[in-house]
Amino acid sequence: MRRILSFGRSSLALSLAARAWLTPVSFGTNAIVERDDGTIVLVRHRYRPGLCFPGGGVGAGEPPQEAILRELKEEVGLMRASGGSLFGLYTRKVGWTTNVVALYRMRADALEFQPNAEISAITFVDPHAPPPETSPATLRRLAEFTGAAPISAYW
Repeated sequence: MRRILSFGRSSLALSLAARAWLTPVSFGTNAIVERDDGTIVLVRHRYRPGLCFPGGGVGAGEPPQEAILRELKEEVGLMRASGGSLFGLYTRKVGWTTNVVALYRMRADALEFQPNAEISAITFVDPHAPPPETSPATLRRLAEFTGAAPISAYW
């Protein structure tokens, strides 16, 4: 019995599904959280070195604007914020996956931080003079934020 290869709709769908499986994309959010005194909030994670912007993953079907507010409440105890806007949309390749990161800018009107399972501490820094332990990606975003560098498409 002879088999006939078909390249119809079903094989195209299978090919697209395989490609999606082989090149997964994750979506995350981070935030430049400003305070009235001009400082911004950076976090110290328990599981990686350096100071970073607060943020995290976007859940399935979750709007990124809601994800960042959820993450900020969980990580830094954000109780009230104002002026939330998208600062930039970035991409980075990690292994065989692609991360897409939405970076928001907002003002913290009320914070009630408590150390938690993910974040050991928060700190308030001058965006023009971040501490030496600030992560490289955070330093690049701060340079963009302060106008010292053009906004990149890459995290």
